[in-house]
Amino acid sequence: MGEKVVAGTFDLSDRHQYRIKLRQCLAALARLLEEQRFDRPKNLMGLEIELNLAGPDGMPRMMNAEVLERIASRDFQTELGMFNLEVNIAPHRLGGRVLDRLAEELRTGLAYAHRKANEVDAGIVMIGILPTLSRQDLVSANLSDVDRYVLLNDQIVAARGESFTLDIEGVERLTCTSSSIAPEAACTSVQLHLQVTPGKFADVWNAAQSVAAAQVAVGANAPFLFGRELWSESRPPLFLQSTDTRPPELQAQGVRPRTWFGERWISSAYELFEENLRYFPALIPLCEDEDPIGVLDAGGVPQLVELALHNGTVYRWNRPVYGIADGVPHLRVENRVLPAGPTVTDVIANAAFYYGVVRALAEEARPVWSRLPFDAAARNFDTACRYGIEARLEWPRRGRYGGTTQVAAVDLVRDELLPLAAAGLDAWGVEPADRDLYLGVIEERCRRRVNGASWQSATYHRALERGLERDAALAATTRRYCELMHTGEPVHTWPVGLPELALPLG
Repeated sequence: MGEKVVAGTFDLSDRHQYRIKLRQCLAALARLLEEQRFDRPKNLMGLEIELNLAGPDGMPRMMNAEVLERIASRDFQTELGMFNLEVNIAPHRLGGRVLDRLAEELRTGLAYAHRKANEVDAGIVMIGILPTLSRQDLVSANLSDVDRYVLLNDQIVAARGESFTLDIEGVERLTCTSSSIAPEAACTSVQLHLQVTPGKFADVWNAAQSVAAAQVAVGANAPFLFGRELWSESRPPLFLQSTDTRPPELQAQGVRPRTWFGERWISSAYELFEENLRYFPALIPLCEDEDPIGVLDAGGVPQLVELALHNGTVYRWNRPVYGIADGVPHLRVENRVLPAGPTVTDVIANAAFYYGVVRALAEEARPVWSRLPFDAAARNFDTACRYGIEARLEWPRRGRYGGTTQVAAVDLVRDELLPLAAAGLDAWGVEPADRDLYLGVIEERCRRRVNGASWQSATYHRALERGLERDAALAATTRRYCELMHTGEPVHTWPVGLPELALPLG
C-alpha cells in the first residue's frame, strides 16, 4: 500500500462520502473497460521483494530508516516493520535474456544494500519469516515511522475492536495475542506483476489461482514463527490472522476475511473490484478531489485513487491492479503467494516458473479452471502452505474420464507444470538457455524434495541434535542461512546442518 497518506481520524461523513466515491470509481472503471481505453499488450512484468534486516548474530535489527538513508536509492523503500525493506525492480518486457538481466539487477542491488547495511552492523536477509523474530520484536513501537502504516494499524485495530489472536497449528502450535498488526511485518514476500489486457485478465487471474498451491509447494520458505515450527509456509495463516478485522462472532457468521484466496473463478477484472466494494468496508476513507466520471467525459484518464487505495487494503493472494503509465490505463495481476528468497537464483526460478505456466494455462483450449472446482484450488493452497514440498494436491485427471485426483506436488510440477512453463516461456520469447537454467532449478527442487522451508527445518533439527537450545538453534540456522544465501547457490544445493556437521543433500 504505497499511497502517500496522512495520519488522522475519520468521522461518519468521511466513510459515507468515500463509499459514494468508490462507486463513482467503479462506474468509471466499467466505462474504461467498455470503451476499450486500456493499453495494448506490452508483455511487461515487474518484481518487488520484501527483505529483513538482521545482525551478524542472526537477530533482527530495527533500523530500516538508517539503512535506507545510507542506501539512498529510490529502488529501496520502507516496509511495515522497522526491520523490513522493500526493493522494486523496474518493469521489464518478457522475452530474450530478461531472466538473466533480472538476476543481475537483483544481485547488484542487494549486494549494494547489504554493504550499506553492514556499515551499521546489519545485513540483508531474503527469507519468508526471519526465524529469530520474537513476540517482543513485533509490537506497534517497531512499526516503521510512516503515516500510512500508523494509520493502517489504527484503522484495522479499531475495526476489530479487540486484540488479534494468533493460533496456528503445524508441527507445533503457536497461540498468542497482539494489540497491533505488527506480526504482519514478519511476512516478507515476493510480488510478481504481469500487465495484461482486459480481455486476457480473467484467464491469467484464474490460471494464477490454479497454480498458487504449486508455487508455494516448491517455493515455501517460512517454517518458523516466535520460536515455533509451524507450517512450511506460515505467512498466509499469519497474514490472515494478523490483519483480521473480524471478531469471532463475525467469523462465525461467514464474513469474509480481508486476507483472502477468493471464492470463485471470474470472467472479468471488474468482478474483483466490485467484490472489494461489496464485501469490505473502507479502512482508510481518504477522498481526492478528482471527479472520475467528469474526467472521462472530458476525454481524460481518471486516477481512480480511492479504488486503488481500497484495493490495497484487501489482501488477495492474486490481486487485480489498476494503474496508469504514460497517460494510458492498464491492468495487472499481482501474484503475492511467494516468500522472499532463499537466493536471487531461487527468486528468478520461481518467477520463471510462474510467468511460464500462467501464460501456457491461460491459453489452453480447455482450461484447468473449467475442470478444477474453485474450492479444490483453495484447499490446495492451504495444503501447500502446510506441507510445502511434501504436499499432495487435487488436480484434474488427464484423458477423457474427467474428475480430479490426488497427486504429489513434486510430481505434478515435474510431469505436467514444468513442460507447460517451458512452453509458456517460449511463447514469451525467453531465451532457451535462460528457460532451461531457471526451470532446471525448480526441477531439481522437486527431484531432491528440497526448498527453503525443508532446508531450514532440517538444519534446525540438526542443531537441536547437537545439544543447542531452541533459541540458539534458530539463531544458528539463521546465521547459516545468511552465509549460504550470500554465496548465491540455489537452496537445493545447500548442505544441511551447521558447518561442522554439514552433509550434502540428494
